[in-house]
Amino acid sequence: MHSGLAGVTSHRSSVSSIIGTTLTYRGINIDEIAENGSFEEVVGLLWNGFLPRKEPLEELKASLLREFKVPDGVLTVLRGLPRDGDPMRVLQASMALMGLYDPDSQDNSPEANRRKAPRITAQLSAVTCAFHRIRSGKEPILSSGNGAAAGKKPTFAATFFHHLNGRMPEPVEENAIDKALLLHADHELNASTFSARVTASTLSDMHSSLAAAIGTLKGPLHGGANRAVMETLQKIGSLEKVEPWLTETLAQKEKVMGFGHRVYKDGDPRAKHLKELSKKLGELTKQPHWFQMSDKLESLLKERKGLLPNVDFYSASTYYCLGIPPDLYTAIFACSRVTGWIAHLFEQYADNDLIRPRALYTGPQEAHWVPMEKR
Repeated sequence: MHSGLAGVTSHRSSVSSIIGTTLTYRGINIDEIAENGSFEEVVGLLWNGFLPRKEPLEELKASLLREFKVPDGVLTVLRGLPRDGDPMRVLQASMALMGLYDPDSQDNSPEANRRKAPRITAQLSAVTCAFHRIRSGKEPILSSGNGAAAGKKPTFAATFFHHLNGRMPEPVEENAIDKALLLHADHELNASTFSARVTASTLSDMHSSLAAAIGTLKGPLHGGANRAVMETLQKIGSLEKVEPWLTETLAQKEKVMGFGHRVYKDGDPRAKHLKELSKKLGELTKQPHWFQMSDKLESLLKERKGLLPNVDFYSASTYYCLGIPPDLYTAIFACSRVTGWIAHLFEQYADNDLIRPRALYTGPQEAHWVPMEKR
């Protein structure tokens, strides 16, 4: 038996790989992707297996922007939800609801799933932005495809930022959203991806499979770590308090969120890209202390425990400087990871086997029914 299925290989997949400290999407190193690519190019790469050429890329961009809107029925529900509701619970419910309004929702054919993919991706981001604005007492931005500065074509990242914040992003902000989305897009067979594939293996539909994945991502041991990192930085409060806080925390044998990784033993290759963004955004927004605190915490933990930051650590201060509240961090993670989940669902539906492992039974072997009067 393997606790937590650690070390068990359950699927063949060509979507992404983790070998040592190297993460690749379809064989391309994540460093190359982060330095050269855009989120839309990564989506095309993950869904099709190769980098899109110019015309297909423009078609994909147009499709994502065209679908960047909330179905009317879902919007009605969003307006009636508790404003202090957990955004991840809202996203999970919304994914299921989106299936009720999707003309292809019950069709699991490859053609229908290809039509659903950009629709689901864009709608999930639109729901995230709309719910945040509603709970903030603002009207959601309902038109699709907004987010372009003068003389520029809109991008998915700029549209997301505009629908969330109600203003056009600065170039550094747009780049930060784009890079955060592409860095989180896929990560081999993680817990939420496995959850999506398990659900799809029953031949349940794509919306249901993705709702299951969102519920899995919600957990603090998976997608919720970046929120915990920002809450830690806020609790520490200032640069001079970092070292005393860490000394006390380690003495209490408490975990420092955002450090260490179950797979990467020599450092998460995505972390350095988010570290750079955190520094730039801190300078842009005149909040350099969040980066400075994070940088000092990284140095101290490496020195004292040999621990290195994972993708969650610097994404926390990056998102905060973008004006995103911590309870929305995991939802934005979902808005990116949905593209990877979809790529894995394409694989699952194409070569499906019901995923049904066994459990090692540890209960009594010779128990018998006891009548009520003798219990």
